[in-house]
Amino acid sequence: MANIVAIVGKSNVGKSTLFNRLVEKREAITDSTMHTTRDRHYGVAQWSGKHFTVIDTGGYIDDKQYALAPAICEQIQFALQEASAVFFMVDAKEGLTALDQAFANIVRSMHKPVLLIANKTEHATVALSAASFYALGLGKPFLIAAINGSGTGDLLDALLPYLTETAETEVGIAQSMLPKIALIGRPNVGKSSFLNSLLGEKRHMVSPMAGTTRDATAVYYNRYHKQCIIIDTAGVRKKSKVGESIEFYAVLRAIKAIQDADICLVMLDAQSGLEAQDMALIALAHRYKKGMVLVINKWDLIDKAAVTADAYKKHLVWKMAPFTYLPMLLVSALQKQRMYQTLEKAFTVYHNRARKISTAELNRIMLPIIDKVHPPAVKGKFIKIKYCTQVKAHTPIFAFFCNYPQYVQPHYTSYLEKQIRANFDFEGVPIQLIFKKK
Repeated sequence: MANIVAIVGKSNVGKSTLFNRLVEKREAITDSTMHTTRDRHYGVAQWSGKHFTVIDTGGYIDDKQYALAPAICEQIQFALQEASAVFFMVDAKEGLTALDQAFANIVRSMHKPVLLIANKTEHATVALSAASFYALGLGKPFLIAAINGSGTGDLLDALLPYLTETAETEVGIAQSMLPKIALIGRPNVGKSSFLNSLLGEKRHMVSPMAGTTRDATAVYYNRYHKQCIIIDTAGVRKKSKVGESIEFYAVLRAIKAIQDADICLVMLDAQSGLEAQDMALIALAHRYKKGMVLVINKWDLIDKAAVTADAYKKHLVWKMAPFTYLPMLLVSALQKQRMYQTLEKAFTVYHNRARKISTAELNRIMLPIIDKVHPPAVKGKFIKIKYCTQVKAHTPIFAFFCNYPQYVQPHYTSYLEKQIRANFDFEGVPIQLIFKKK
């Protein structure tokens, strides 16, 4: 069995804080607000030469009035099922509660190795009261303070017997050189539903409530001879509408996911269409030189008698200028329409982003085009482009050598970019043109 450790417990006991300490990164959002964490969040940790996957989970809740309670409990159940060991965390300051006892019964029924953790024992007086947790029947509690790491060494030493020497973990594979694809968009456009349909499982929580997803979570995908890392992100709203601190940090993690990704699947709601916030996200991904695919979700809700696919796409192209190089797909995550075509297109864009054009081939195509339409003269200076070449870089950059690079006008740069796209396949990829003196 793989080395997988699930951190479980009721809300606000410090699970995400311990998760961040184990993976040595601030990946999970931590806040004093109840139910900050909702989805399963995976990370990789190591201790004494042994690597293991850590799963951060939402807080267990039995309040039927909380709308997301069933979905959170379902995610906890999935984590317990795939774990090879369990960290059961309780709050030493609060002491033993009825909710702890009820959840302990569920954890025991899984018949997995369980390590009981009493967190928030920074003060000796709190540590003395931890003896009440023996009543859970899970053995001696490990006294730790996740906020400063106190006691975590003894906890991890106790975990070692349950870890194998080598293990292929989901997050371990994620650290390899696989393509990284980020799902980005406004809240409630269907990013998590899209990923669940693609994986064929309830990997992420889905609800009509906007802002259900908070953490940016990476998932290893390996189907139909294609391997990649797909990152689900929180919906990004306008900065003026972001009020609470949790959403602020969720947006920061979504932006970091864009920075780390190779390809961004920019998802829209077919009913609301392209909005200013969508354009802002596209511009951000363009600035970071990421490949992009425009995914229009909920296409099944559109009245096809009133709007045809061609007319819809033509209207989008008109509104998207100048980012008209993005491929578009009309999908339905609910009906599983064109799901795998979207992933195919993402891989095509990934290969386009890494495309290299030889200098000879580039000049053979571009120099006759330049001779046909010369750069306009500026201040009596006639611009002569001698040759061009593709610069060695992670993204397509083309250098044009000429006598007066400072006088090349923006509209002529756009003309050259269109000609490059017309003759070479750079669909979905931002390209950069630079002019140097020769």
